[in-house]
Amino acid sequence: MTQRVNYATQSPELLKKFTEFLAATRESAIEEPIRDLVAIRAAQLNGCTFCLDMHVKQAKVHGERELRLYHLASWRDSTLFIPRERAALAWTEVLTKIPEQGVPDELYERVRSQLSEKEISDLSFIIMVVNSWNRLNIGFKTVPGSADAKFGLDKSGLK
Repeated sequence: MTQRVNYATQSPELLKKFTEFLAATRESAIEEPIRDLVAIRAAQLNGCTFCLDMHVKQAKVHGERELRLYHLASWRDSTLFIPRERAALAWTEVLTKIPEQGVPDELYERVRSQLSEKEISDLSFIIMVVNSWNRLNIGFKTVPGSADAKFGLDKSGLK
């Protein structure tokens, strides 16, 4: 396997600014449990094993129920998610895998029925930052679990 560059050491100034942007999204109108679900779902869709590993562990540390994590890939068919979470997950999916015809009005209206304008806007920035991290970690093949100690994820009980 080809050794990939370490983006953190090669672009420290950009990483610092990007990390600040991530931190700003934590102060958004979207509550932590939904931010966790959105991060996991985007990582699933993008196939980012590093991010999926990290966000599942974060969700566990934040108190997310394990069964909901198992159901997340099939959230549409699960009874474990409330309408607000469903709206956030639908918005995550459409902005992660943007359809050729764009975002359908029907989907936007469904999301708008559950989230305020501010929340939709904030959620969109959260989805944007999550997808960006996915692309970095996929591109540079970041090893899953390699940042557990740094981020306190060893407390998740998942190995």
